[in-house]
Amino acid sequence: MKSSASIYELKITLRDTRPPIWRRLRVRSDVTLFKFHSILQFVMGWMDGHMHQFVANGKAYGRADPEFPESENEQKILLGEVLRKAKDVLVYEYDFGDGWEHTVVLEQVLEVAPGGTYPYVVKGKRACPPEDCGGTRGYGHLLEVLADTTHSEHADMVDWVGGAFDPEAFDVGEINRGFHGGWYLPPAADAPRSKTALPLQTTLKLAAPRRRR
Repeated sequence: MKSSASIYELKITLRDTRPPIWRRLRVRSDVTLFKFHSILQFVMGWMDGHMHQFVANGKAYGRADPEFPESENEQKILLGEVLRKAKDVLVYEYDFGDGWEHTVVLEQVLEVAPGGTYPYVVKGKRACPPEDCGGTRGYGHLLEVLADTTHSEHADMVDWVGGAFDPEAFDVGEINRGFHGGWYLPPAADAPRSKTALPLQTTLKLAAPRRRR
């Protein structure tokens, strides 16, 4: 069985975060946007408790919902149909109330590594903000309060985040093991296609990784 899939190297950046919160991810181009949504949730550290959509070239993609007839069904669209070449951009919006927007840039189109299993994270920086913290402004306020033990809201915020929150925490290995199990090692290098060892795409049901406390 031959595969026409390529491997996409993507950089996902959470907009308006300073310093930036980002991930570099390699994933097959033939995943659906619905599957890619689950991958992004896991990679970033969200809990998938809110609505989302993708936007590319002025067109929206999301879950099939009669309340949003203008959106195309993300289960019927492949990632490779909206991102085709290096520097193409896709916007992923999560939680329309807090307004988290992610810029997804296709950095490279690579050939598959024989026997490689995807997706996997190459690199990333910083923890995902806590859910329902009020978007980027609310997150900035949260960090200020947590850093100031004399602030009137400090004790309440510490309790709200569960005792501790490290904004710099990010573990590439933890994410990749969450995708594929403790045995997983990323391919040493993406290599020419093989007729006998096609790349695999994890079919595991993803769950958000536990936050560090």
